[in-house]
Amino acid sequence: MEPLALYIHWPFCVSKCPYCDFNSHVRERVNHVIWKDALLLELQTASLTLKRPLTSIFFGGGTPSLMHPETVHALIETARVLFGFSPHIEITLETNPNSFETQRFFDFKKAGVNRLSIGIQSFEPEALKFLGRAHSLEEAYHALESAQKIFDRVSFDLIYARPHQTLKQWEKELNHALEFSPSHLSLYQLTFEEGTVFEKKLKRGEIKALNENLSSLLYEKTQEIMDHHLLPSYEVSNHAQKGQESRHNLCYWRYQDYIGIGPGAHGRITQDHAGKQEKYATQNLKLPEKWLASVQKEGHGLETKLLLEKEIVFEEALLMGIRLKEGISLEMLKNLSENHLTSLLARPSLKTLEQEGFIEKTSTHLKATSQARPILNAVLAYMM
Repeated sequence: MEPLALYIHWPFCVSKCPYCDFNSHVRERVNHVIWKDALLLELQTASLTLKRPLTSIFFGGGTPSLMHPETVHALIETARVLFGFSPHIEITLETNPNSFETQRFFDFKKAGVNRLSIGIQSFEPEALKFLGRAHSLEEAYHALESAQKIFDRVSFDLIYARPHQTLKQWEKELNHALEFSPSHLSLYQLTFEEGTVFEKKLKRGEIKALNENLSSLLYEKTQEIMDHHLLPSYEVSNHAQKGQESRHNLCYWRYQDYIGIGPGAHGRITQDHAGKQEKYATQNLKLPEKWLASVQKEGHGLETKLLLEKEIVFEEALLMGIRLKEGISLEMLKNLSENHLTSLLARPSLKTLEQEGFIEKTSTHLKATSQARPILNAVLAYMM
């Protein structure tokens, strides 16, 4: 049976980080009872059209660790009843290292969460201030220590390639992070996404992006250090010990089905129509208040449900899968559309990328080489 993942979005944050372009909102008050009921109702509605055992659940945001643990427990148990769970289901919750949230770690474990993802972002106090983080370095240390005592699986995020950051500084910070013996690390280069505070500051000349050549050097050094510590990248920005990869995120990158619940959540679901398998893209209303009103009236907060053309399905699968170190399965692409695969393999742009050492085609997979990974977006733009 094909894997099915569930994503649950909690849109609220204590403050909005200047680099963040996620669907996150700051509200003075949140009625947790109303929000719990709405999320449960949308989950029930989703189960009416798609019923397969869940392989993973991911609580994202926003800041989902601001949810009451009872809400998390209710959602997990309702999902268990409505869909059923595959053996060894992975249930991840994102959290910030603030003291208030750290106190809830044990309650989240009791609620059914078995994997924690912590938004550390930096071990440099000045960088935390620059990134607009609401936690201190001491809180970051305490959160990591507490999480590793309570949960068997813990991941944390760091943001690098920050303005003025040197290779030596990043090497020191990354090696310090590795002193905590993580089994999974997400290492993201700072980007200036449209509509963010940082993007506006960049346009005004108030901050300056790191030189591209230096960014590439930082990426290469990151791979070298992580490989040495047996935490190789399995995706462009994600590193893990063997067997500790995020199964939920692998579901996205392998273009498997997932349901999105909550404001702004999106999904990809395969449904049978007249004996034919069709792929749909779902997108929920982004504004929390609009989503809530829609759920209370209609039972769901769906804004669009779009039947995807074969060409779009093929391209989405390719663009997601090529991010993985393993690459994208040629057999999978063939099953999606043999004609589109034949066309892709005949493209002069692909042949050029192969000759230049950016793309490798094996008997089973199409993959980006280590040379391509630091500039993957540019490589994909050229290929497509």
